[in-house]
Amino acid sequence: MPPRRPPNPIGEMPFLDHLEELRWRIVWSLAALAVATVVGFVFVHYLDVMEILIRPVRPFLRGDDLVYFNPATPFFVTLKLSLVVGIILAFPVVLYQAWAFFSPALESSEKKVIIPSLYFGLLLFAAGVAMAYFWVLPLALRFLSGFQQAFLEPAIEVGEYLGFVVRLLLAFGIVFELPVVVMILSAMGLITPQFLKEKRRHAIVGITILASALTPGDIASTFLMIAPMMVLYEVSIVLSRVIQKRRTESEEGPLRPSSEPPPGTVEMS
Repeated sequence: MPPRRPPNPIGEMPFLDHLEELRWRIVWSLAALAVATVVGFVFVHYLDVMEILIRPVRPFLRGDDLVYFNPATPFFVTLKLSLVVGIILAFPVVLYQAWAFFSPALESSEKKVIIPSLYFGLLLFAAGVAMAYFWVLPLALRFLSGFQQAFLEPAIEVGEYLGFVVRLLLAFGIVFELPVVVMILSAMGLITPQFLKEKRRHAIVGITILASALTPGDIASTFLMIAPMMVLYEVSIVLSRVIQKRRTESEEGPLRPSSEPPPGTVEMS
């Protein structure tokens, strides 16, 4: 654990103490990642994680399973999936370490917004991954496998397929974090709802380019990413407006009653 030093009389931590704390936060995060990766290896090797990822492509295979062309491929595929599962499992610990390091520099009003937004972000990430798995991935596989069927027979390699699936799932999970990013930046006063409204056209262009780059290339999956991102952008404007209103109220403070009597009143002696 990071060494505890006597508190600074002025409430500030010396620069070297900041570096020491950051070092320990990184060490604990890496240790959590290592342990979570081992647990992820157990999940991938002994449970049905591989089957869950392969299930969407089974209707498009001529055989029952995917193929591989290198004897080491199954081992390295297991390691890569274990690392992905480990990152997901260790993310709460890494997030806590980051929060413990940065939270002393935040104001109480900022903490009241950031803490709920982190929980909200977990739900949004899960929603993005679920949408990609149940809707986007089957549509993309159906579209991509519909070309040159008279001349080509599918022999899908396991490494290429799993890389395709993991990138798609993570891409949807990450882009669904847009409202969380906006909430945090709004709480810190870096963006405003007026700015988001003015940049709506630019955002539409950026969302379209991003969706085209992250999706496999078919129109259906691209639209399925553009549509929720546009909805999330509008939701972000509403959340930013609410946060800005709260920040304004907290900065102004409660109205204090005036000690002067209203004009026209009679003072009682």
